[in-house]
Amino acid sequence: MTINFPLRGLATLWFVSCGACVPGFALACACGCGVFDVGSFAMIPTHPGAMIDVEDDYQDQSQNWVGSSAAPAANNTDKEIETHFAGVGLQYNFNGDWGMSIKVPYWFRTFRTDIGVPGAPDVETYRHSALGDIRVLGTYTGFSADMSSGLSVGLKLPTGDWTYPNFDRDTSIGTGTTDLLLAGYHVGTVSEENHLKWFVEGIFQRAFDSREGYRPGNETDAAAGLAYDGFDIGRNNALSAVLQLIGSDRLHDSGVNADPPNSGYHRLLLSPGLEANVGRWKFYGDIEFKLYHYANAAPSVAYEGTQGQLVAGKLVKVIVAYNF
Repeated sequence: MTINFPLRGLATLWFVSCGACVPGFALACACGCGVFDVGSFAMIPTHPGAMIDVEDDYQDQSQNWVGSSAAPAANNTDKEIETHFAGVGLQYNFNGDWGMSIKVPYWFRTFRTDIGVPGAPDVETYRHSALGDIRVLGTYTGFSADMSSGLSVGLKLPTGDWTYPNFDRDTSIGTGTTDLLLAGYHVGTVSEENHLKWFVEGIFQRAFDSREGYRPGNETDAAAGLAYDGFDIGRNNALSAVLQLIGSDRLHDSGVNADPPNSGYHRLLLSPGLEANVGRWKFYGDIEFKLYHYANAAPSVAYEGTQGQLVAGKLVKVIVAYNF
């Protein structure tokens, strides 16, 4: 077995690792949607040209969590946040050195919350769908001829709806802020003859300012995994198996319309997945299982009438892409 780990790969791995440790950078989504921006092995560029994709991610946050363990549902006025994070993306690599991408999300969200007074619950259900926050990135992939390393910089635009009256600011589809995006990836070979590769990927984001009394907490998401692409499923078609660990770190939200004590978390997910390449088409899917989750929480229910955060036991990602 041989391990191909060039110095350029070391530099990129250092960048991604630092992104996972540096406080103050984040993906602006209190419900944790930023985790879907990493761990998509199928979307890492391998050659010049264009690729368009349709993605649907799903999570159902229904369990109240305080610290590193489950907490009574009665302690949290919010009961469930169920979301489909749909979206259309375009990735274009002009040559082996430079590329760009744009992602236009559209969310479908159901929010169940208790609007009653203490001791007299009154759970209401609100459903809302709207355009999310568009993300635009420019990427440099010229570190090696095979485009195995890349660094990106871009913006998250305030296009998502953050004014729906029945959603709190931390559950709104948009944040209302313009954010800086920084990202990096590297793909290496563990055993070329045995079709085994490894990859690391990270992305972080920071809001430039607040909007109407709300600033999303800073978050970093990073993934490390293995991919085996030795399964043939017909002429010019291949199937890959992917196994990865995905980590997230988010700081507290801030502002008069935020809930700082009950925001911010650390988590680790285990994600098995499959990628199929059929001609110009790519099909990718994975399930991300919760291994560890630590949720910041108010010291008690009496502190502000609610305690804890809603978490999901698993997350699901599906991508269909076409190469031009």
